[in-house]
Amino acid sequence: MLLSAEQVTKLYGDRILLDRVSFSLDRGDKVGVIGVNGAGKSTFFLCLNGIHKPSSGTLYLDGEPADYSKKGLLALRSKVGIVFQDPDNQLFSASVLQEISFGALNMGMSPEKAREEVAKVIDSLEITPFQEKPTHSLSGGQKKQVSIADVLVMNPEVIILDEPASSLDPKHTVIVDEIVNLLVERGITVLMS
Repeated sequence: MLLSAEQVTKLYGDRILLDRVSFSLDRGDKVGVIGVNGAGKSTFFLCLNGIHKPSSGTLYLDGEPADYSKKGLLALRSKVGIVFQDPDNQLFSASVLQEISFGALNMGMSPEKAREEVAKVIDSLEITPFQEKPTHSLSGGQKKQVSIADVLVMNPEVIILDEPASSLDPKHTVIVDEIVNLLVERGITVLMS
């Protein structure tokens, strides 16, 4: 079991956002999470990545309880990447190339290794034609590709995609679907809503 949650509850004040959710994800799984708007899918995903700490319950990575220290969160996020529903909440660098490089460098990858990994990801996700553009000038579909590249360059074991086709035109929906299939072929565990 790669990633699991046991009786995870998340409160916001006295409001229950998640109520005793248990879940497990094995290596190589491709799992979809379905629920109405406001059901807590995004909150659950943020707990799985360590952005939110559960109010109660336990998150496990490789059978070990999640560690919410700075070092523990770095380890968790290096293995469990998340692509937000709205790429504008994820992208902040001036150019596509800087954006995709940031996470790898921030996780401690050497500049040489980061350049190598970024080049591979840019090529595999067909980002080369717009790699020099400012992130703010990209279409919604291109931003989604860059958001996925941001996470993929760090070589995670799990990628969480929060509504990956949300607000995309048909062309970019197909591109994102192809990217998801590529991730699964590479042995990356995929969780998506």
